[in-house]
Amino acid sequence: MSKFTDHNFKDQRALIRVDFNVPLDAAYKITDDTRMRATIPTIQKILKDGGSVVLMSHLGRPKDGPTEKYSLKHLLGHLGELLNGITVKFADDCIGASATELSSSLTPGEVLLLENLRFYKEEEKGDAAFAEKLSKLGDVYVNDAFGTAHRAHASTAVIAQYFPADKKMFGYVMEGEVSSAEKVLHNSEKPFVAIIGGAKVSDKILILENLLEKATDIIIGGGMAYTFMKAQGGNIGNSLCENDRIETAKELLKKADAKGVCIHLPADSTIADKFAADANTSSAPTNNIPDGWMGLDIGANACEQFTNCIKRSKTILWNGPMGVFEMEKFQHGTKTIATAVAEATQSGAYSLVGGGDSVAAVNQFGFADKVSYVSTGGGALLEYFEGKTLPGIAAINDTDSQGG
Repeated sequence: MSKFTDHNFKDQRALIRVDFNVPLDAAYKITDDTRMRATIPTIQKILKDGGSVVLMSHLGRPKDGPTEKYSLKHLLGHLGELLNGITVKFADDCIGASATELSSSLTPGEVLLLENLRFYKEEEKGDAAFAEKLSKLGDVYVNDAFGTAHRAHASTAVIAQYFPADKKMFGYVMEGEVSSAEKVLHNSEKPFVAIIGGAKVSDKILILENLLEKATDIIIGGGMAYTFMKAQGGNIGNSLCENDRIETAKELLKKADAKGVCIHLPADSTIADKFAADANTSSAPTNNIPDGWMGLDIGANACEQFTNCIKRSKTILWNGPMGVFEMEKFQHGTKTIATAVAEATQSGAYSLVGGGDSVAAVNQFGFADKVSYVSTGGGALLEYFEGKTLPGIAAINDTDSQGG
């Protein structure tokens, strides 16, 4: 049973580290509230128990202290709406007098949002004195920010040492993220296909290395596929290629072969004469792209090839798009993969989608509720699958933790 579900928050102030690092437009309107919506059940459980809530988060990367653009006050109205019309209180600082007074005067059912943690350099430095000041604002510490679990920051890792073991725990988002990642990494039903896309091999080397120990099949799409294709002696025209990673790609292919892991590279590509939405397009075998042309999506044969592999799988991990799906001409491949993952899930496979662009794709194409789990943590999920210990998780799991 979940420690969070079992805990009764009656008359307690829960200090929750949330991930409200959401995109805002020029008028400070939220353009994607996925991360905010994800954490609402955690907040509601505490309020229903008769507790109060103090929320802390970062927003963006402010360089020099308080900046209007990165103020969390812009989120207040929408947060209130998500919480069924509650008026959320706001502290114009995350430590200091206003934060202390507002948090200590909270009554059951009330919610307080603190100003951006990153207005203090101490947050990212993992400063213990800063973490201790934050810890005074709650009776119980709840980490529900999987998106920052890979950072040893004051509010995600160091703060946990100021709470006894029974007063620090994960919220529902963290529990869901950790259990879904664990299921895929350590309890995956075979065949297990990992679909890895995105632009660069260099970003995905460690995850590919680790997946060679777990997966039966690895599908490689996106820009990184062309480095692998060139490593096999193919002509890739002007397609994206990391020439300094060709040897790495050869090594990975050799290791996969030795371990009996099947690597699937796209048989063909949708090619363009320039990197632009209005480019002229054609198709070509991925290992024979004419000079002056570049692959910007997987082609029709690759779509069929990858779909067949996905449909026979029991466990699916998807990280990274198949092409430049932001441009309509080059989104067919990513959309096809999303459809195949959704259909395999309906047929009983377990699917985990993670990494900013894959999540954006399943949301954009309307498949978010048709896969088993959509992760809110891009970098954190990657590091988890690379086999790294995440400080934000270790700080809660380790009762003797000194904050990672």
